[in-house]
Amino acid sequence: MHDPVSILGATGDLGFGLAVRWTGAGVPVVIGSRDAGRAEEAASRVRAAVPGAQVEGRDNAAAAAASPVVVMSVPFAGAAATYTSISGSLKPGTLVIDATVPLAPAVGGKPTRMVGVWQGSAAQQAAELVPEGVDVVSALHTVSAASLADLGHELAEDVLVCGDRRDPKATAIELIGLIGGLRAIDAGRLELSRVTESLTALMISLNIKHKTHAGIRITGV
Repeated sequence: MHDPVSILGATGDLGFGLAVRWTGAGVPVVIGSRDAGRAEEAASRVRAAVPGAQVEGRDNAAAAAASPVVVMSVPFAGAAATYTSISGSLKPGTLVIDATVPLAPAVGGKPTRMVGVWQGSAAQQAAELVPEGVDVVSALHTVSAASLADLGHELAEDVLVCGDRRDPKATAIELIGLIGGLRAIDAGRLELSRVTESLTALMISLNIKHKTHAGIRITGV
């Protein structure tokens, strides 16, 4: 029996894709949204895609309090406000897997460009916003949301995971590995998330140019 995972932003494409993949692997999921009604609508979509899925929808604060692992998949423009709103729900020992990327659309720019974050990366910003005792790990920046949501698409790619403590990274790597076709790799400390996050812009450019949903593979590891 797996512990539940809460996904904030699962009303969006990436979060929804993760929800259907994890529930399909037997992981209970709690979907979070600013509006509990929208969260439950997303949960209904998951149940339609994955019959028998263990999934429910709650508002963000309630969802964050419901699981030992919280995945942040909201757009970067709303990430800081979301972290502030759930701060009281994140207990010491909670693992936050941050999948947000500071792409330029947050300030009206192109999706193939990044915006600067003075902390260094979205994940490092998140680490400053969560309460003491909460670990932040960054991951899932190069996985296509469309590929995740398409259960008929066979995944075969790697996921780079960054974090400052070994055990939280190991938990994230194990959880991501439950999704068939994804291999999670320890890519180093959280400061390296500035590099892994920027790969999202590269993947978007590749996908536009080649009309595909590309992933990455790391050789020799």
